[in-house]
Amino acid sequence: MSDASDPTFDPVIKRLRWRSRRGMRELDQLFERYLDHAWQDDSEEQRAVFLALLECEDDKLWRWFMGYEDCPDAALAQLMERIRQLPA
Repeated sequence: MSDASDPTFDPVIKRLRWRSRRGMRELDQLFERYLDHAWQDDSEEQRAVFLALLECEDDKLWRWFMGYEDCPDAALAQLMERIRQLPA
């Protein structure tokens, strides 16, 4: 039985989980962190930043998340830092 209040059964979350699948397990895990711990409580504006993050290329995401390069977009950089701080 599914519980409608359980985010794992939310069709929006399911679609986002699919879109969050990348070529690197580490990126997958970072995006899963956000979906598990922050998506439900974030504002529409913050959710839009996450959706913009999903549009970025994997190699750029990896360099930004790992701190090898600075992300040129302040909102994306701020969200990536939040994601890094979320529990695994």
